Amino acid sequence: MIQLTVVKKIIMQYLNTFPQRIKSITLAILLTLFIGFMLPAVTWATGLGVTSGYLSPCPNTNNCVVSQNADTKHAIDPIIYHVDRDQARKTLLQVLTVVPRTEVIEQTDNYIHAISKSRIFKFVDDVEFYLPNDEPVIHIRSASRVGESDLGVNRRRMEQIRLALRDLNI
Repeated sequence: MIQLTVVKKIIMQYLNTFPQRIKSITLAILLTLFIGFMLPAVTWATGLGVTSGYLSPCPNTNNCVVSQNADTKHAIDPIIYHVDRDQARKTLLQVLTVVPRTEVIEQTDNYIHAISKSRIFKFVDDVEFYLPNDEPVIHIRSASRVGESDLGVNRRRMEQIRLALRDLNI
């Protein structure tokens, strides 16, 4: 990885022909872009998994949806299936392989955790699926790790997964 001082030196050599004020502004913009593109958003997932039969509730931000115990802002319907649970789980895993920039991180017989990264800045969203033993539903949760809003990305992703599963007749 190129060291920041080398990048700064190269930029300063390029900017020697500009007035000082333009140099400062341009340098600030270029360094901000460099840091933003070269350093991915590194945050750790918190509150994941199933506790006492429930996925975690959403935080008080606009970048999360969950199908269990949610307020109206964060609520989304669970995915209902009409096949046996193992077939629903296998089909869901197949669908996740074609969701862009998505990778399954953990899976058990009744839980799947995947991450989905944004296209440009590689922000990470945690995507969870819980298949309880006693009902033919897949409870879902999708939450961004950073920021306050996702402009509806998490909700749209879950609805697209729902439609894909419906098209596959689960």
